Amino acid sequence: MSHPEPIQCDLMIIGTGMAGMAAALFAANRGLSTVQAGVSSEVIYASGYMDLLGVHPIEDQKLWDNPWAGIEAMAREIPNHPYALMEMEDINTALEEFISFFHENGIPYQRKMAENVEVMTPVGKTRPTYFVPQSMWAGVEAMKAQHRCLLVDFQRMQGFSARQIAEVIGNKWPNVRPARIRFPEGDKLTELYPEWMARKMESPIIREKLARIIHPLLEDARVLGLPAILGMTRTKEVVEDFANRVGVPVFEIPTIPPAVPGLRLKETYEQYISGKGVRLLFPKRIGQVQQEPDGAFLLTVEDTVSNDRVRSRGILLASGRFLGGGLHAGRKRIEETLFDLPVFQPAARSEWHREDFFDPRGHPINRAGLEIDDTFRPLDISGQPAFPNLFAAGSILAHQDWMRMKCGSGLAIATAYAAVNAFVKQRVDKDLQA
Repeated sequence: MSHPEPIQCDLMIIGTGMAGMAAALFAANRGLSTVQAGVSSEVIYASGYMDLLGVHPIEDQKLWDNPWAGIEAMAREIPNHPYALMEMEDINTALEEFISFFHENGIPYQRKMAENVEVMTPVGKTRPTYFVPQSMWAGVEAMKAQHRCLLVDFQRMQGFSARQIAEVIGNKWPNVRPARIRFPEGDKLTELYPEWMARKMESPIIREKLARIIHPLLEDARVLGLPAILGMTRTKEVVEDFANRVGVPVFEIPTIPPAVPGLRLKETYEQYISGKGVRLLFPKRIGQVQQEPDGAFLLTVEDTVSNDRVRSRGILLASGRFLGGGLHAGRKRIEETLFDLPVFQPAARSEWHREDFFDPRGHPINRAGLEIDDTFRPLDISGQPAFPNLFAAGSILAHQDWMRMKCGSGLAIATAYAAVNAFVKQRVDKDLQA
């Protein structure tokens, strides 16, 4: 069914990933009428960790204990990196505002001020990050203190091996002992999926059954590690209750994506953001976009069943890179998929990748994206804003390699904050001039 009259809003958010979620939250918190549309969310691939900055320079693999000092150094050496367009105070404020939304809605995070912490990956390697889900924090502390740890995996669960993790992490944390057990009510299934297990763990009966299986295996262990299955909602309650039942602190380790921590963020966001007045058009793709004489945008938002029309005073493009569909790698060049905006990229396709796949410098294609002015508006081929009221945020921006620099979540959240605030200021200035 199609709506004959367009939905009216101040700001249209295009994209459902971390930058899109953050932008919609910031817009709503500033009193903007907001619509958000997109097809698939990259958030389901998230580990739950929220990086600020971990590595710079990439080619030296220099790790930063203090991510803020790392950002300062990076901004001096890469002055067109999106972080370099922001004040440190604004980056921190953006993170706090975003994290607070999830804390208030059942997904609390922890951090050490001005300090990265070391966390585990699904294969047992470690890496730096800044904000850590509270459900994983006991692991951060136990690894640092070198406490004896029992690490559990489950029969019929693929992609997570306690033995592998214990072997890989053994040089850093030798006091990890693996165990494989059955999961309550999982015997009749040929394969166990983390999402199913997480929803099962919301039952006190299942938690009690699992605690009885694990308790005799603890022996001298002072902490228990599990794959990320401790509830899909009410995770804080599930973790605390299960820790009480087994008698030691409990922590989660992310599994291979799509993983429960990312699904938690997605489901929690979609459940509570509408209460702030954000209208979600999921899963729908943007069809046509046209600019009207007064500068507003008229968009068609469609799926296989219906079309919506949205009339918005501004657009914030948070459509991601290749996985999110914001960029497309054609045979000869990389294209922005909605407005055909110019994309910063190597001159020839042969220059997209270096000869060595594992080259420590990374690949030039990873820094491709949209160039922006100091108010986060994408530029046209002349170096001027392509549209006065089009803004961009997140991984679609040029001059950053978020994966290798370990700055993905911070970059998404901070640039969304900057772009929304720039739109608000532009709107206020226009209203004052009217």
